[in-house]
Amino acid sequence: MTTPATARPGHPPVVDLATWQAARDELLVREKAHTREGDAIAAARRRLPMVEFDGRTEVVGPHGPVPFLDLFQGRDELVVYKHMWWDGAPHQGQCEGCTYAAWNLRDAVYLNARGVSLAIVTTGRWNEVAAFVEFMGYTQPWYSVRDVAEPIGGPMGYFTCFLRDGDRTFLTYSTTGRGTETANGTFGLLDLTPYGRGEAWEEHPAGRPEGHHACWYWRSDADGAAGWGPDSRPVPQWTRPGATPEQTLGRRGQHH
Repeated sequence: MTTPATARPGHPPVVDLATWQAARDELLVREKAHTREGDAIAAARRRLPMVEFDGRTEVVGPHGPVPFLDLFQGRDELVVYKHMWWDGAPHQGQCEGCTYAAWNLRDAVYLNARGVSLAIVTTGRWNEVAAFVEFMGYTQPWYSVRDVAEPIGGPMGYFTCFLRDGDRTFLTYSTTGRGTETANGTFGLLDLTPYGRGEAWEEHPAGRPEGHHACWYWRSDADGAAGWGPDSRPVPQWTRPGATPEQTLGRRGQHH
């Protein structure tokens, strides 16, 4: 067995199982406190007031314009992810971060079993959105909210929650930035690993691999090497039939 002083540089120290368990138990106290604080925040979130809006407002889906009420699919609760959009961009030019979120939301069977519906909205023109959804193989419902005001439309890159009471609809919660990490299980798993997310902002013991810029692994090339090179595309797109290296992100219009 090696000692902390002779462990391989950049690796955690090597100890016996009892020593590891003691350190693990000490950290568990903090983890449990973190969980309880998260529960308390969730309880406060459930006590937020809500804002009524017109659920008859039309959005555009695969069968044309429909009232926003249809997104509830007859259920009382609805979670919406607002996906950024770049007008006129090819598939590889669409938002990497929103792809990261949407790929983790490929179905909503557990939400549905709990009585919650899921939908994704974006500001793109429906013909462009439909082609992207088909290419990605997404099965969750998508809608265009182009030129629709908040809280249905508005800024993208958010999770937004709604409540229905008959034909009345209410905004109950919205979050963006790191608030959207809730749906991205990869983040949670990476946070369990000794090297973490591999991003420069993380605090690491001395000698660990140096972190890169935030989100550096959200794109990769055809060989699977993560990075934002000129022939990269959002990582999940390489699983799609016919995905080939491209020489440009192709972002045009920047309507999002």
